[in-house]
Amino acid sequence: MTTINYSKYLPLSEATFYVMVALSEPMHGYAIMQKVETISEGNVVIGPGTLYGAFTTLEKQGLIIKVKEEERRKSYALTELGQQILTEQIRRLEIMVKNGQLILKYLQQGAVK
Repeated sequence: MTTINYSKYLPLSEATFYVMVALSEPMHGYAIMQKVETISEGNVVIGPGTLYGAFTTLEKQGLIIKVKEEERRKSYALTELGQQILTEQIRRLEIMVKNGQLILKYLQQGAVK
């Protein structure tokens, strides 16, 4: 069993995180841009330059793979390594949210100065 050096890949940028989440199922670029905007509730809008830059990086890292190409539309999917990296990112985010929620109630009460 190979141990993954997560520090080589993490933390993911917000845009890269959402691209990888969108690729939980094989998808082409335009569909990814639409899905990212929807699932991020409009907080993240990815343009073609950002998306194709992310594709290049993620392919080089072995985190995604092109699975289909028809009429200039390329579809990508997460590799097994990509799924493991995304899983670890989500685990790290859960810890951040848990700690953020602990301090949030104090911030809302004005208890932290």
